[in-house]
Amino acid sequence: MNAKSARIAVYGAGAMGTVLGALLTKGGLSVDLITRNCEHVEGLKNKGATLVCVADKTEITVPVHALKPSEMTEKYDVIFLMTKQRQNAEILEFLQSRLSENGVICTTQNGLPEESVLEKIGAEKTYGCVASYGASFIGEGKVALTSQMQAMTMQVGGYKNDGEKTELLREILSYAGKAVENEGFALATDNLAGARWSKLAINAAFSGLSVITGQTFGEIAKKRKSKKIALALLRECMDVANALGVELTKTQGHDLQKMLGNRSFFGTRFALFALPIAMKRHKNLRSGMLADIQKGRKCEIDYINGLVCKMGEKTQTPTPLNAQIVEMAHGIENGLYEISKENLDFINI
Repeated sequence: MNAKSARIAVYGAGAMGTVLGALLTKGGLSVDLITRNCEHVEGLKNKGATLVCVADKTEITVPVHALKPSEMTEKYDVIFLMTKQRQNAEILEFLQSRLSENGVICTTQNGLPEESVLEKIGAEKTYGCVASYGASFIGEGKVALTSQMQAMTMQVGGYKNDGEKTELLREILSYAGKAVENEGFALATDNLAGARWSKLAINAAFSGLSVITGQTFGEIAKKRKSKKIALALLRECMDVANALGVELTKTQGHDLQKMLGNRSFFGTRFALFALPIAMKRHKNLRSGMLADIQKGRKCEIDYINGLVCKMGEKTQTPTPLNAQIVEMAHGIENGLYEISKENLDFINI
């Protein structure tokens, strides 16, 4: 089997999933984009997938094949799982019968989602992918891509298996890279845990703060107060990863441990200087969790900052800042607090 012959689906064609499905299609593969959002499906069917590339100031429209879950009739060799984690058990139960005999599910979800996939479909069919780009949902076939196309990466690897399908998955993802002329888009990794924790650290810091402040990643990295809090959140995540014995992988070519982990006076000054540079290509991102809360939905804070706290308890590693972010995000969900940059004043660092 190769990328051209594989039957491929993107399950959860919201913002991130629509971007991936559209780019894979533009790159030359046959892909089904699947979502429960009926209006979005109709928009994709009738007008194609439109990517408003905010950072690159361009727009791409790609004719795609879109379906609702009830319209799925065939079995797939590769399903990229791009839904939120809250309904994983139910979704994976449904997807089991949609996999071919040797098919795999590659979860691109945030946090550490592989265990929930493994529980339903088994280790040999479970793969993970760390997606480093941002997108926001517009609707009716249209999404905004908020990262620069040359900054987009996807790291893929096996989870508690022999990784036999890793190269196939990397090959498939390389077609999305071809679509945006980004040779570094698709990466294979034999350290999926390290890639997960590198992304989790960024998400806990910048997505967590974006939720409570409403700010973009660039705005957070620019102001001294929010930058100091973001750095402290990142370091808490590094401490937990180190306690678990996880070696962080490079993110966007940056070694987070070397760049941000030195806690001496001059090391911290350098880290604060480096943060805005490291986030430059993703400066327009706002957390998807923020969009969920603004639409009256529960967000995934328990799978991001809450997960850091859970792993911190497991390893007896303090995570007080991540705990504060979780408490404030739930407070905003429940109407106790408002989304405001003034929330930074209540964070004890």
